[in-house]
Amino acid sequence: MIRVLLAEDQGMMRGALALLLGMEPDIEVVAQVGRGDEIVDAALVSRPDVALLDIELPGRSGLEAAADLREEAPDCRVLILTTFGRPGYLRRAMEAGAVGFLVKDGPVEELAEAVRRALRGETVIDPALAAAALSAGPNPLTARERDALAASVDGATIADIATKLHLSESTVRNYLSSAIGKTGTRNRMEAMRAARQQGWL
Repeated sequence: MIRVLLAEDQGMMRGALALLLGMEPDIEVVAQVGRGDEIVDAALVSRPDVALLDIELPGRSGLEAAADLREEAPDCRVLILTTFGRPGYLRRAMEAGAVGFLVKDGPVEELAEAVRRALRGETVIDPALAAAALSAGPNPLTARERDALAASVDGATIADIATKLHLSESTVRNYLSSAIGKTGTRNRMEAMRAARQQGWL
């Protein structure tokens, strides 16, 4: 039996996925979590062969949890299963050690087969998304530019961002200005939206 951990914050979706995967003769869902910061602990207890992780989870993103699993449970293969088929997310998932990236609107048979392929050591990526990621190119934003943009949510002031990131206000302005230039936008809110749409944040 292939042991699967499922991380999905929407209870109904999580239950439906567990039910559908459980109907496969060779797959057993051994753990279900609704938060990203519960993934590693659940994996250490249940010892899954494959972890199916959503990206946008409370507590910790699926991408961050994938990197954690690579360190804490290296035998567990990670598949990212998301609503958001953004090229930047795919690149970040691969960098975090995921072996697959699928969008949720595919048929459950494909998901079950992706789980089997991941266990065999194959890389499983939605073909349309792979093509989009190649054409999009790498993320142009530095880690600090991403931090500054991410801290801009909810109308945070430059002073708020500087305090949060332990930087000077002029340094924050420089990072934001650079991010605005790289995203080809007019202000930091537009830059943040553009970066999110690309999956860079």
